[in-house]
Amino acid sequence: MNPLRNLVHPRDEIMQTMDRIYRYRMTTTSGGNLSIRDDEGNIWISPARVDKGALTRQDIVCVRADGTVDGLHPPSSEFPFHKAIYQARPDIRSIVHAHPVALVAFSICRQTPNTRLFHQAHSVCGKLGFAPYACPGSEQLGSNIAATFAEGCDSVILENHGVVVGGESLASAFKRFEAFEFAGKTLVKASQLGNVRFLEDKKLQQAANRGVDFDSYDPMAATPTEQELRRQLCQFVRRGCRQRLLISTEGSFSARVDAESFLITPTQKDRELIEIDDIVLVSGNNREYGKLASRAARAHQAIYRKHPSVQAIVFAHPVNATAFSVTDSTFDVRTIPESYVFLRDVKRVPYGTQYRDENELASYVSESSPAAILENDGVIVTGRSVLDTFDRLEVLESTAEAVINAKSIGEVATMPDAVIDELKSAFNLN
Repeated sequence: MNPLRNLVHPRDEIMQTMDRIYRYRMTTTSGGNLSIRDDEGNIWISPARVDKGALTRQDIVCVRADGTVDGLHPPSSEFPFHKAIYQARPDIRSIVHAHPVALVAFSICRQTPNTRLFHQAHSVCGKLGFAPYACPGSEQLGSNIAATFAEGCDSVILENHGVVVGGESLASAFKRFEAFEFAGKTLVKASQLGNVRFLEDKKLQQAANRGVDFDSYDPMAATPTEQELRRQLCQFVRRGCRQRLLISTEGSFSARVDAESFLITPTQKDRELIEIDDIVLVSGNNREYGKLASRAARAHQAIYRKHPSVQAIVFAHPVNATAFSVTDSTFDVRTIPESYVFLRDVKRVPYGTQYRDENELASYVSESSPAAILENDGVIVTGRSVLDTFDRLEVLESTAEAVINAKSIGEVATMPDAVIDELKSAFNLN
C-alpha cells in the first residue's frame, strides 16, 4: 500500500482537525475555518455560523469545481480567500485559518513571530509572510492573502485578524499552524523574562543534520512488562499533547524495559495520534524492524546507561519552561516546597550538546537533578516511572508559569537555604 495515500474522507478530516484545534483553545466557537482541495478540484470547507466545538461530518460543505455547493449549510464566509490561495499556489492542498491568541497578538502589533527560536519550528513553519488588512470575507482580503502566498510564503499573519497557513495535506497544515502558534506563545512568555536568543543558520543546520543510526531486528514476543509500558507511554504522550506539554511535531518519551532495552516514541509521527504499535523497541545498537525511533533515541540511551535508577525520560517543549530555554533568565525552582522536592536543582544545557555528545548530555541529569533546561530546545525530565516523569514535567511547567506570572506582580522571593535544608531532611533528599 502507498503510505502517502490518505484514506480519511475530507469531511472526517476537517471535523477531527477542527475538534482538535478547538480543544487546544486555538480558536473560538465562531472563529476559524479549514479546507481541503481534492484531486478533482473540489474544495471541502467548514461551514458558516456553526459551532466549531460541535461539528459533525454532515456539517462540512463541498464547493465543487463548477461552483455548485453540496451541504446542509453555506460555506465559510472566508471561502474567497481559500479559493484565491489555491489558485495562487497549486502545491497547497489544505488551509488552516484561526485566531489563536498569541498569533492574534502579533497580528494586532503588525509583527510576524521569529521562528528561529527552535530548529523544528523554523523548519515546519516554512517561509513567513504578512498580509495587509481587508474586510473579512471580502475579495480584497483574498487578493491580499493570495499575493502573500504567491511569494512562496507558507505561514501568513493577517493584519488585525489572525493567521492562515497552507500545507500539502491537512495534517501538515495543522502541524505548521500548531508550531507557528507555539513559537508565538513562547516569544510572548520569553519577552517577560529578558532578551530572547535566536538561532543562526549554523545552529539550525546542526539540528537539521542530526540523525540516528540503528540496525534493525525482530524482537522476541513482548512481555507483560513491555506491553504495559507501551500502554503507559501512549496514554501519557496523548495526555501531554492535550495539556499542551508536548506538540505534535516535537518531543520524545521513553521507558526502560531492562538494562539494555527501552521503548521510545517514533520519529515523524503526530504525537497525539501515537498508538501502541507505533512505539519503537530499542536494544543496544538495534531498533525494532520497520520502525524509526525518535532522533533523540541515542540521547535517551546515554542517560539510561549512565543512570541505572532512571526508568523513564521525556524531552518536551512546554511553553513556559521553554521560554526560559530561549533566554538567559535563571530558572530557580525554590518557589514552593513541591517544586523543589520534585525538581531539585535544574541545570542548563548549552545549545547543541545533545547533537555533539550524548554522554555529555547525560551528565546534566542525575538523582539530585532530574530535570534540565535545553537551550533553545525545551527540557529534559527523568523519573522512576512513566507516571513519575510525567508528574515532574507537569510540576516543571507549572513552576515556570508561576514564576513568569509572578514577575508581572513583583519581585520573586525564593525559599531561603534554611527552608531548603528543612525540606532535604523532611523528604530524605540527597
